[in-house]
Amino acid sequence: MSIVTLARFQFAMTTIFHFFFVPFTIGTALAVAIMELCYVKTNNEEYKKLTKFWGNIMLLSFAVGVVTGIIQEFQFGMNWSDYSRFVGDIFGAPLAVEALLAFFMESTFLGLWMFTWDKVGKKLHATFIWLVVAGSMLSAMWILAANSFMQHPVGYTIRHGRAEMTDFLALITNSQFFYEYGHVITGAITMGGIIVAGLAAFRLLKKDKLSATTTNLYKRSVRLGLVISLIGSISVMGIGDLQMKALLNDQPMKFAAMEGDYKDSGDPAAWTVVAWANEAKHEEVFGVKIPYMLSILSYGKPSGSVKGMDTVNKELTAKYGKRNYYPMVNTLFYSFRLMAAFGVLMFLVSALGLFFTRKKNPILYEKKWMLWIMGLTTFAPFLANTFGWMITEFGRYPWTVYGLFTIQQSVSPNVSVTSLLISNTVYFLLFTSLAVTMIGLVVRELKKGPEYEEEQLRAVTNASVDPFDKGAF
Repeated sequence: MSIVTLARFQFAMTTIFHFFFVPFTIGTALAVAIMELCYVKTNNEEYKKLTKFWGNIMLLSFAVGVVTGIIQEFQFGMNWSDYSRFVGDIFGAPLAVEALLAFFMESTFLGLWMFTWDKVGKKLHATFIWLVVAGSMLSAMWILAANSFMQHPVGYTIRHGRAEMTDFLALITNSQFFYEYGHVITGAITMGGIIVAGLAAFRLLKKDKLSATTTNLYKRSVRLGLVISLIGSISVMGIGDLQMKALLNDQPMKFAAMEGDYKDSGDPAAWTVVAWANEAKHEEVFGVKIPYMLSILSYGKPSGSVKGMDTVNKELTAKYGKRNYYPMVNTLFYSFRLMAAFGVLMFLVSALGLFFTRKKNPILYEKKWMLWIMGLTTFAPFLANTFGWMITEFGRYPWTVYGLFTIQQSVSPNVSVTSLLISNTVYFLLFTSLAVTMIGLVVRELKKGPEYEEEQLRAVTNASVDPFDKGAF
């Protein structure tokens, strides 16, 4: 294996694993904040139990997310030092604000929220968790402002072989930033709702072993989670559609690869449902197409053509010089369809789940096959987010910063195949251990249930303090 291949693999591994927990934390924090808001508004103790219970799971995600984020930053400095030097002036400001303001805000108020139960007023305590949500969303905002520069560079000048910022406002008003941030946040909202509803559904599969109160708490979790995920899934499909249309102009090669089109589509453009490409020969082996559909998806009307990869490759060659601009077509083609399929699945599960849990006829709770579907949907947002990031990063090939800096230019000059093999192995084992630990701890929390803390407190309260109550005399 080459140094570039191993460095790219390490970047993919650390990024994908870290991004398991970013939307997990943002989404579950929002769900927990809504639960506590319901508690403040209604004074219903059930919402307080749910807030504490799902808050524990949110805290696990936050902790693992911090660890994986540190590892990701470390591999940047180790493997991508030339890239870091090139974009350092651009990334310095947003990443400094993220660390010193947003993450500091998030972690500070998370600590206050954890340790001030029953020590401050309900409204103030609820404010803490909402500030955590705001901090986590601000943190994502600054990181995605940096990533959007990689997709669509703006507000810069090249001086002494480095990109230097000339317009900070342009960086945070980047068109790609709007679409990326909207897509990530709505995806995180969907994920938070699906996780709450899905994990609660898993526990309801064993409701015969649960108390009536615990069963009702899980049912309430299902309903609340489904409302959140329905709102999120509708929003993510809307912003995703806008982002796709923006790629027509910003990254036409990525768009064409996602559609598997080597040749210009013609007018009207047909959408390819399934296909396979011979990437070595730059040609389609087979494809099943729906007439007019790509025009409708791209322009909102049954007319309009789309450039194919061959045409875009000629344009990029004329603009940037001769090199291979073709990305991994089959990977992008099926990543996009799988991401969209899981998004539609989450929307359908959310909408149908709410219908089948309505007060008049809540049949979902009595049908194990329905609970299994909802429970297994817990994994859908993890897969959808992963495929989404694969599209975002693979589709930019051969650039790290689109049109400015290539992958070959970005790799550290002093790393070796041996060092990368060792670090990849260490990271893989570390991530595997973290994943096993995380899953184990979440399962443990689920088995405890939302009434565990109250039961423990009741046991301590009821315990006798009389040293002679056991008949010592």
